[in-house]
Amino acid sequence: MKVLGIESSCDETAAAVVEDGCRILSSVVSSQIAIHRPYGGVVPELASRQHIKVIIPVITEALQRAALNLSDIGAVAVTQGPGLVGSLLVGIGVAKAIAYSTGKPLVPVNHLEGHIQAAFLEEAPASFPCIGLVVSGGHTNLYYVEDHGRSTLVGRTRDDAAGEAFDKVAKLLNLGYPGGMVIDTLARKGNPKAISFPRAYLEKDSLDFSFSGIKTAVVNFVRRYVDVGEADGQQPGEQSLKSAKLLPVQVADIVASFQEAVVDVLVQKTCAAAQQFRVRQVVVAGGVAANSRLRRRLEEEVGRLGLHLQLPKPELCTDNAAMIAAAGFHKLKMTGGRWDLDFDAISRWPDLPGYLPDDRPK
Repeated sequence: MKVLGIESSCDETAAAVVEDGCRILSSVVSSQIAIHRPYGGVVPELASRQHIKVIIPVITEALQRAALNLSDIGAVAVTQGPGLVGSLLVGIGVAKAIAYSTGKPLVPVNHLEGHIQAAFLEEAPASFPCIGLVVSGGHTNLYYVEDHGRSTLVGRTRDDAAGEAFDKVAKLLNLGYPGGMVIDTLARKGNPKAISFPRAYLEKDSLDFSFSGIKTAVVNFVRRYVDVGEADGQQPGEQSLKSAKLLPVQVADIVASFQEAVVDVLVQKTCAAAQQFRVRQVVVAGGVAANSRLRRRLEEEVGRLGLHLQLPKPELCTDNAAMIAAAGFHKLKMTGGRWDLDFDAISRWPDLPGYLPDDRPK
């Protein structure tokens, strides 16, 4: 079955065609980085407007690259949440129109389940059971993944997501947007041991995360030496670095030390989860999974434990529609049901649904 996937949960407009949940026939992503860069972050209203503008051309291009027509598609999968409501509604509205006009099944997909499915789109896909780390700008979650669509949340951030901490530190230091990419590049020039920022491991044996403390530690470090205040274009209460001349170390050292602290916690918790649940496989996905330092450290530590690590290509770590199409295929296969067209967007979806045989859609 060929599934058309549509993703519009935040600031990427994406469409893809995936065959049998594993073979990518096409994948198109329209980025909004240039639109949001002047604001230092995603502006929801601007994101929604851009989705409206480009979503039809993006879907058309995805079909053309796959050399298919809508009549060749077996089902449509769309991100239902979590995400920005306005952005989600654009993708959902178009997906419903396609499903209604063609009579094809429409499958609403959890965005986080989609990220996990990215690990199964590689030439040598992941196997079950496994531990899945989904780490992005909005989420930092650990899952015990038993099978397609059967995931149990075993750890989550109690405050900031890892990607959110990256973005806020980048904004503080006036490094530009998107913060994660900038810090990843700049940190390669810095010393990760220059500053000893705190690592929050929480209670003994806890698999939860906390990144607000490391963010605050960076703010306090910078405040000791330079003037930190509101910058033009920022909301009241937001802070940024006005001058780095008085810092005792290079900015590259600050971000390298900050990044190392975040990566240490992510790697330690993920490896602890793998050992606790006695799995042989670890999969990592989400935008932060594209971070070069995180990927290298995971390869070292997971390999040291004698486990297999599945890291999707960087383009499959960030938001894309191929992962949504794959998740939709497996969800449809598992439930064998059809969804009504009256479902709505879900902005906050704290856990994966884990559709079981007794929880079939209408």
